[in-house]
Amino acid sequence: MIGGMNVFVVSVKRKEIKYYAAAALICLFAVIGGIVSVSQSASLPAAKVGGVNMRAGNAEERIAFFSQFGWEISTDPLEVKEVVIPAEFDETYEEYNALQKSQGLDLSKYKGKRAKFWSYEIKNYPGYENTDSVIHGNILVYEGIVIGGDICSVELDGFMVGFTADN
Repeated sequence: MIGGMNVFVVSVKRKEIKYYAAAALICLFAVIGGIVSVSQSASLPAAKVGGVNMRAGNAEERIAFFSQFGWEISTDPLEVKEVVIPAEFDETYEEYNALQKSQGLDLSKYKGKRAKFWSYEIKNYPGYENTDSVIHGNILVYEGIVIGGDICSVELDGFMVGFTADN
């Protein structure tokens, strides 16, 4: 006892200090990694929406995506390009996003993000079975997941509908 206080002395060798410091750093990095992983996964799009598999990271997944709705598509895309979802939606984009919302999607979550646009020929749209490249199936893909899209006619007086054609 020194001056009315209990004193507790611990002797630690230099080698042990390095061990405990290394262990503490590993724990710290593990905690930080867990926090980053949870925050990133919270912002990723869902792989399923309403029972529909939204995966489209490769050609097979994109073909499977369209086939869920009964669409037969060309194996080669008509067009592939990178697009940026606008940070501010104009009237046209608001209308397009209304179509997306009607099918359980919402592009406003991806404002300012880069996505990939894929367009395929739909081969079996009713009334257009024997026409070439008139009906397109379009998808917007972010991190391998469909975040939006449509089925449309590229004719002069064409149409645009959701994936189920009844949106």
